[in-house]
Amino acid sequence: MKKINRFLLVIYLAATVTGAISQDIHFSQFYETPLLINPALTGAFNGDVRAIINYKNQWKSISNPYRTEMFSFDAGILKKKWSRTHLSTGILIYNDKAGKSKFGTTQVNLALSATVSLNDKNAVSAGLLGGIAQKGIKNTDLKWGNQYDETSSAYNPNAASGEEGVLNADPSIYGDFGAGLNWSFINKPANMTSNDKFTVNVGAGFFHINKPSQKFYAGDIENLYTKLVIHGKSYIGLKNKSIAIVPGFMFLKQKTAQEINAGALIRYSLKEESKYTGFVKESAFYLGGYFRVGDAFIPTVAFEIANFSVGLNYDINISNLKTASNGKGGFEISLRYINPNPFSYTKKGGAMF
Repeated sequence: MKKINRFLLVIYLAATVTGAISQDIHFSQFYETPLLINPALTGAFNGDVRAIINYKNQWKSISNPYRTEMFSFDAGILKKKWSRTHLSTGILIYNDKAGKSKFGTTQVNLALSATVSLNDKNAVSAGLLGGIAQKGIKNTDLKWGNQYDETSSAYNPNAASGEEGVLNADPSIYGDFGAGLNWSFINKPANMTSNDKFTVNVGAGFFHINKPSQKFYAGDIENLYTKLVIHGKSYIGLKNKSIAIVPGFMFLKQKTAQEINAGALIRYSLKEESKYTGFVKESAFYLGGYFRVGDAFIPTVAFEIANFSVGLNYDINISNLKTASNGKGGFEISLRYINPNPFSYTKKGGAMF
């Protein structure tokens, strides 16, 4: 029994500490975390200002959940002064706590991007991101092999862990930098009320390009590995229909760790016209799912109305961990606000997005 407990302890610590150190946070609704996956997506939306809140709670069914909260805000600047080029700026803040070790990461990043319109349908953008992060471990709730009595195999919380002076409980603070590129294409119909619209955007983000140092054990300094993110999304509107297909994918690689997400949502739109102002307030319902290769199926629903959007998903675990998790992974919610209303236009020829 003692050997089994120690084995489980090693596996547990590997998952809660080593795994957390080597990989960044990520959300299943990656399309609602633009600044997190590519700084070139700063300002890449139809409006002047955008704010997004994200929350994820995972592995609650096993033991101690991993919880992640994030807030981002971005806005375009100098749009009115420059006809084919504009700048955008933004801020990204997140906090993450992982497992029983309470391995925590708090990070604040500032982002800046420049977008150049090549023609009426194509645009490219480049972005930079930089900020400061703090990581730390609270080891008060951890159980170590030295705290199990050899005779009775009982756990003694007052026994020395053997990690005193080895495990560094002081937070690690470091600067962190990233960059990215993005290309977008949009083909709008001549008829503003038609759903026959086709858009594509593809980009790549590079993070931890300065490979910041972290210290969690005495005499042992680790560098945070550089991360590559490749992503893409499309909007395929069906002519004379209220339905559109919205496929997307994301690929992440950070040293030996990698992740692939792919799937699609079906968008059904409703347009509501005001008889007094002539404006159209559009609402839409999304239904579909994504697949994280080798890990989870992610059914997703979302609802948009005017300036607001809310998205919900639940990760259904399909990996080897499903025996312990009973297929349960994590719940996630996103709330987005864009101003002005990105879907509204006037009959006299405003812009339809």
